[in-house]
Amino acid sequence: MYQFFVEPEQIGPEWTTITGPDVNHIRNVLRMKPGEAVRISDGKGSCYDGTVDTLQSDEIIVRLTGEKMESTELPVEVVLFQGLPKSDKMEWIIQKNTELGVGAIVPVATSRAVVKLDEKKADSKVKRWNGIAEAAAKQSKRTLIPEVRSVLSFKQALLESATFDVKLMPYENAEGMAFTRKCIGEIRPGAKVAVFIGPEGGFSEEEVKAASEMGFLPITLGRRILRTETAGMSVLSMISYALEN
Repeated sequence: MYQFFVEPEQIGPEWTTITGPDVNHIRNVLRMKPGEAVRISDGKGSCYDGTVDTLQSDEIIVRLTGEKMESTELPVEVVLFQGLPKSDKMEWIIQKNTELGVGAIVPVATSRAVVKLDEKKADSKVKRWNGIAEAAAKQSKRTLIPEVRSVLSFKQALLESATFDVKLMPYENAEGMAFTRKCIGEIRPGAKVAVFIGPEGGFSEEEVKAASEMGFLPITLGRRILRTETAGMSVLSMISYALEN
């Protein structure tokens, strides 16, 4: 069953209307017909069963047929603070971490990040990245669309995460999986979790020190050194395994 996102105000007691780029996708790519089942989400956590009723040139009218469905979200909110990687790795990071249940992604310009984005390029990138997050949320049947936020400096990112309940920083010089298990095991449903991932060159010692002073816990992800694009996924997988029923 295909899933589509609409704005909350577009959902009525019995009907909803799909507009925008999804109209062309439904009509001309999927070639859907009246009566076909779809899943509708408001992007804020509510999800409904429905059937296509009317296909028009600028909108698709859907009859809602089911009660609000159970959320597919993690029982905690995980915000991934991702050091800017090279080339198109960020797109892959957004796609895969969205599939794993990340709540939001914040690109971070760290001292060892090779990529430097000016404001104009950053705005364009963030717009594209949010489109990738939405597509991945549809594919993985998420009830929320993770927001990819504006690029922050490392200092700004630390301030942004100041009020989080749990703060984790995978670091290649951290030792002992027992401590990692303890940190993950102590996360409780409803918690807000910040995960800081360095770029290809990792974090500098100064950044690790600054993060530690802000309450971040340096943890290891095992004996192997993971790439920046797989480190966040590893943490999300651990949290999902520990907390999901």
